[in-house]
Amino acid sequence: MDTSNRENDVLIEKIKEHGELIAALLSGLLILLAWRLESSGLNTAAIISYLSAFIIGGYAKAKEGILETIQNKTLNVELLMVLAAIGSAIIGYWTEGAVLIFIFALSGALETYAMNKNKREITALMNLQPEEAWLVRGAFEPIKVAVSSLIVGDHLLIKPGERIPADGQILKGTSTIDESAISGESMPVTKQAGDDVYAGTVNLNGTLTINMTKPNSETLFQKIITLVQSAQSEKSPSQQFIEKFEGIYVKFVLLAVALMLFLPHYVLGWDWTTTFYRAMVLLVVASPCALVASIMPATLAAISNGAKNGVLFKGGLHLEHLSVLKLLAVDKTGTLTVGTPVVTDIIVREDLDKTNTIATLASIESQSNHPLAQAILKYSKDHNINTIQGIDIEDVPGWGLKAKFDGHSYIVGKPDFVGRKEAQSFASGAAEKLAEEGKTVIFMRDDLGIAALVAMKDTVREEAKQAIKLLKELGIHVSMLTGDNEKTAKAIAKEADVNEYISECLPETKVNYIKDYLAKYKYAGMVGDGINDAPALATATVGIAMGGGTDVALETADVVLMKNDLSKIAYAVRLSRKMQRIVKQNIIFSIAVIALLVCSNFLQLVDLPFGVIGHEGSTILVILNGLRMLNSKI
Repeated sequence: MDTSNRENDVLIEKIKEHGELIAALLSGLLILLAWRLESSGLNTAAIISYLSAFIIGGYAKAKEGILETIQNKTLNVELLMVLAAIGSAIIGYWTEGAVLIFIFALSGALETYAMNKNKREITALMNLQPEEAWLVRGAFEPIKVAVSSLIVGDHLLIKPGERIPADGQILKGTSTIDESAISGESMPVTKQAGDDVYAGTVNLNGTLTINMTKPNSETLFQKIITLVQSAQSEKSPSQQFIEKFEGIYVKFVLLAVALMLFLPHYVLGWDWTTTFYRAMVLLVVASPCALVASIMPATLAAISNGAKNGVLFKGGLHLEHLSVLKLLAVDKTGTLTVGTPVVTDIIVREDLDKTNTIATLASIESQSNHPLAQAILKYSKDHNINTIQGIDIEDVPGWGLKAKFDGHSYIVGKPDFVGRKEAQSFASGAAEKLAEEGKTVIFMRDDLGIAALVAMKDTVREEAKQAIKLLKELGIHVSMLTGDNEKTAKAIAKEADVNEYISECLPETKVNYIKDYLAKYKYAGMVGDGINDAPALATATVGIAMGGGTDVALETADVVLMKNDLSKIAYAVRLSRKMQRIVKQNIIFSIAVIALLVCSNFLQLVDLPFGVIGHEGSTILVILNGLRMLNSKI
C-alpha cells in the first residue's frame, strides 16, 4: 500500500513538474481539432475548441503576466500576447489567437524545465555530503550521530571506504584519501597525523581519527554548493537586455493600439467601426509571433542537430553563448586525459630478468586496490605476464607494500619507503627525469637493493589534440585548469598543445580564474567532468561537461558531450554561429514585415485577411529558414 502511494506521489510530482508542457501540447491538439471542425462547417464546435485551447494553453502565461505586472509595476510580453490573442478572437480570427497562445505556452514550458534542472543539480551536490558521522568521546565506543549536530572540536572516526563528513585535521592514523571531488587530482593523496582533510572526500584504506576544524556551513564542499547557487542566480548581460527590451516593446505596442482606438476617428475622420477594426488589425500584426518563430524553430533544430551528433544543449541561450566564445578553460583529469594512470616506463636492474621482475611486482600489487597498483596489474595482463600465487603481503598505509616470497623480502612504494638515496641514483637518476615529464614513479626493492622502477602517467585522450587544434582555428584561446602539480600540468599542457595552463587549482581558484577570464575576454567557457568543476561550470558563460563525468557536473553544465568526444566542442561552436546568423536574418526579416504591415494598416492599404497572410506568411518563412539548422553540414 505504501509503495503504491509513493508511486502515485511520484507520478503527481512528475505531472506538476511538466504541467506547462502538457498544457501547451494539449492546446496544440485542440487547435488541430478546431481547424478540422471548422473545415467541416462545425463553426460553433470549432470556437469552443479554440476557446479551450486559449484557456488551457494561455492560463499559466496569463497568470504570470498579470502577477508580474502587478508586482513589478511594468508591462511584459506575456500580457501583450494574451491581449493580441483576445484581439484576434474579437474580430473573428480564432486560429491566429490560438496559435499565438500555443507558441508562447511552449516557450514558457521550456523555461520552467530549465529552472527545474537547476534545482535538481543542487540536490545532486548535497546528496554527496554524508548525513551521519562516527563521533568519538573519550574512551567510549564511537556513536553514530547526524552531521548537522556536529560542532567545531568534535573528534570523528573515519573508517576505510567512508566519505569524510567534515573539514578537519588528522589526530591519529595514516591513509590514502581520494580528493578528486575537491581538487580533481586523479591520484589519491597520502595523509597522516597533522594533515588537513575535507568533507566529501573518500578515505580509501586506513582508519582515521580527525578533529573537526570548521562548521558544516563553512566546509570546502559547502562552498562548492554555494558557488553553484550564486553563479546561477546572476543574470547574464544578454538576459538583462532582453528583459529591458521586452518592457519597452510592450509599452510601445499597447500605446500604439490605444491611440489607434481613438485618434484616427478624430484626426482622420474614420468611423468607429473602421477605427476599432484597424486597431485590432494592428494588435494582430504587431504581435511578436514572427519574432518568436525567428528564434524557437532555429534553436530547436540546432539542438536536434547537436543531439544527433553527440552534443546535448540544455537550452537555446547556451547556443547563443557558444557563438561568441573567446576562451575555453579545460579541466585536465577525465577531460583532456583519460583519468586513470597507465604504465609508461619500466626499468629493471641489469642482473634481473624483466619478465620475472614484472610478474613479482604485479603479484604484490594485485592485492592492493590503489589506482597505481591497478595500472601495474593491467600492464602485466596486457603483456601476458602471469602473476605468482602465495606471496605474503603487508600493507603499510601511506607508504606502500611489504612482501615475502620464496625466502626473499620485497618493498614497493615511494622513494622514502624504499630508500631515497638509492632510489634517486637508480638507473643513472632516471626517476628525476621521469618526474620532470609529469609521471608518478614508484620503486620495488629486494634483498640486494632497488630492483625496478615503474613510471605511470594519466594519458591525454586521442582526440584531445585534434579538438584543441580545431578550437584554435575558430579563434578560441584554450587554457587548462588542473589540481595537479606544476610538473604534471606542464607535461600534459605541452602534449595537448593548449595556449596556457594553471596548476594546483581548488574549486575556489578555478572560479577565480574563470572570473578573470570573463573580465578579460567577456565570454569564457569551461569544460569539466568532476564535482570540483561544478562551480567553474556554473560561473562560466557556458559550461560544458563530459558525458562520462559525475552527475553533478552533468547537471550543472549547459552543454554535455554525450560521447566524451572533445572534437564535438568545435562542432558545437560552428553550429551555434550558424544558428546566430539564421536568427539574425529571421529577426531582421520579421521586424521588416511587421513594420511594413503596420504602416500599410495605418494607410488602409491592407485589410485583415492580407494582414494575416503577411503576418502568418512571414512566420512560416522564418520557420522554414530556421529548419535549415537540421542540415548536418555545418
